[in-house]
Amino acid sequence: MKRDAGTVAAVKARANIAEIVGRYVNLKPVGGRLVGPCPFHQETKGSFNVHPDKGFFHCFGCQASGDVIDFYCRINGLEFREGLERLAAEVGVDVGQARRDPRAAKRRQERDACLAMHELADRYFRHVLATPAGAPAREYLDRRRVSPEMAEAFALGVSPAGWQGLADALRSRGFSEDQGVLAGLLSAGKNGRVWDRFRDRLMFPIRDGGGRVIAFGGRTMGDGEPKYLNSAETPIYTKGQHLYGLYEARPHMAKSRRALLTEGYLDVITLHQFGYGDACGVLGTALTPEQTKRLSGFASRVDLVFDGDPPGRKAALRAAQMFLSLGGGCRVVPLPDGEDVDSLLHAAGREGFDACLERAEDGLAFCLRVVRETYAPKEIAAWAVEFLTGLGDAALQSVFIPRVSSGLGLAERELRQSLGEAAQRGRRQPAAAAARPRPQGLDIAPRDAELLAFAIRRADYRAALAEAGAAEALAGAGAREFFAKLVGDGADDLETRLDTAQSAFWAKALMEPVENDDQAAAVFDGICRFLRDAREDDRRRALTEAIRRAQAQGAYEEVLRLLGELQALSGRGDE
Repeated sequence: MKRDAGTVAAVKARANIAEIVGRYVNLKPVGGRLVGPCPFHQETKGSFNVHPDKGFFHCFGCQASGDVIDFYCRINGLEFREGLERLAAEVGVDVGQARRDPRAAKRRQERDACLAMHELADRYFRHVLATPAGAPAREYLDRRRVSPEMAEAFALGVSPAGWQGLADALRSRGFSEDQGVLAGLLSAGKNGRVWDRFRDRLMFPIRDGGGRVIAFGGRTMGDGEPKYLNSAETPIYTKGQHLYGLYEARPHMAKSRRALLTEGYLDVITLHQFGYGDACGVLGTALTPEQTKRLSGFASRVDLVFDGDPPGRKAALRAAQMFLSLGGGCRVVPLPDGEDVDSLLHAAGREGFDACLERAEDGLAFCLRVVRETYAPKEIAAWAVEFLTGLGDAALQSVFIPRVSSGLGLAERELRQSLGEAAQRGRRQPAAAAARPRPQGLDIAPRDAELLAFAIRRADYRAALAEAGAAEALAGAGAREFFAKLVGDGADDLETRLDTAQSAFWAKALMEPVENDDQAAAVFDGICRFLRDAREDDRRRALTEAIRRAQAQGAYEEVLRLLGELQALSGRGDE
């Protein structure tokens, strides 16, 4: 849809980018900008920069950049038009009702109606909980020891046992039965009869990134089946894209940079009740790549707290594999036999659960152990190839290959050969092309591509980049060769000295908008910070290895000297 320049300008003028970003990222002032860990990729250092006076953000680590509307859309998983309208509503800008595309207008009307009906249903279910009809649900919550504060914080409610309670409430507010069915709140039979989808269930509202109710989960309070009934897909809810409690947990994750991921609604609520505010849960289905990516944007480490039975262990294996494939930190928390999170916390309190957290197993170690103990030899080899090819990043593969081969008892040489054969099969299948496009003709890592593209667009920064040590930080030989051409002699005829692949990359880089002076300065500053942090990390690793060797040799004076140097380096890194 075509962008309304006037509306965009009005929203950007009214929206405070520092306040909007600060909802999701723990920002600290550094000079004239704000710095924090990037919410769009895994990291612990602050490569994410916000420039309030200029109204834009930039992350050198993952190349995310844009204005306040771009950030709002990306962090909430919204298309531009929806993000613009939602942010405009938050900051008090009237975007108008004109729509050039009738189909888009109809979709928008359906979404608005669905959101309004869910808001009404949320109030209705909470109201019923407080009435005599809600007494069984209140007794159930007491038995499950859910505190009134948590019931209020998560807006718990109850759907009455009748067939038309919510349908009547919707009708009284002017919504038709067809609209209620479209929203997934009512069900329709073949004979045209319509009734409430949720009946006699404890109701858990599911919220989107902005806190709006978009779906429900309903749990029986007795022996009825199914035990859990979740909303079907609707114009405002797509299964596999949301996580229960993420909206409530997000402020806590911004501080802890950790996420506790569990399975049940009540498990999430109990974790919050006992002080683990960074907990959220999957929504009745297996964890999906979309959920994994969304959660990874908020937490640099995810602790998986699944049941210890075979289904729970299988779910934890799959979840750990997915988080590891993104390059993130992941642990699996063991629970005592026969216990789930809810029962453990009520029986043993924080001390009991903290003891489980202390025994948490590294995600890769857990995967290797489970595969080794439960898979047949042929299945072990197949899992190793599937896991490693799923990484999609050569640097991650180089880190994991030795650990996987050693942990599964596979010969590394044969494993690498199997990976090569799998890659050949992938190249023969165009439909299996990589999800992230690479620069045309050049096998360059994304971060290298970002630095090279910046050097192409802003030739005035090339010398400064070279002086800052950019060449040494480039991961690939092809990228280093390209950069050498950019900063070497003969700039006047540079384009004539590029090969075909480099020329294609050059042309593609120049097609992107050229950074203005303020943006270029911010990008360069982010690159310098990244380079400095990378050098310090390398130095720390070198010192740690030197200390290990000195200890093995009994050279204790050298150990003390190296420890002092390491401590001084760590002190500088905290400045």
